[in-house]
Amino acid sequence: MHKRKLHHIWVKIKPISYWYFLIAFIISASVAVVALRNNNLTAISLRNHLSTVDQQDGNVSLALNNLRQYIYGHMNTNLASGPNAIYPPIQLKYTYQRLLAADQTGPNASNTQIYTDAENYCQQAIPNGFSGRGRVPCIENYVTTHAPVTQTIPAALYEFDFISPFWSPDLAGWSIVISIIFLILFIVRFSLEKWLNRRLKQHS
Repeated sequence: MHKRKLHHIWVKIKPISYWYFLIAFIISASVAVVALRNNNLTAISLRNHLSTVDQQDGNVSLALNNLRQYIYGHMNTNLASGPNAIYPPIQLKYTYQRLLAADQTGPNASNTQIYTDAENYCQQAIPNGFSGRGRVPCIENYVTTHAPVTQTIPAALYEFDFISPFWSPDLAGWSIVISIIFLILFIVRFSLEKWLNRRLKQHS
């Protein structure tokens, strides 16, 4: 490439300083960092709200859905992070405890009814039997064969871990894209200037 052509290129790009791209990169990268942190803090706030709603027996489904949608729609919102983080990070502890309490209340009422039915049945089956000889084994056998099957409630049904996307089209995501573009432009502009200066010196 001739010196005149090199000089012409240098005159064209000289007004566009590579410092412009570097400053723009720093600004957009700073915005990206702040936006990423805000995404994470918002997710934590929504989880804390869900925990409060769960404790107060409020609309858990709505709060859980709001948290799920936010995490799925924003990057850097994973809650299971850090060496001391709990896993799974979302646990509906109080909802689970209320379900357990309700599940235990049901069998107690059923057991009372079964004992009543057993006494009535055995009294008719063994009207003259003594309680220690015939009627008590009859009652025990009736209760054993008619007792309801206890079903445990899996705790995993009330534990969640939502995974955030690698990139999201929000302020954080677009700030990262813009930062990368400005960084590439800075590298290209800086490298081009160094190359042109070296070639011009060679033609001097």
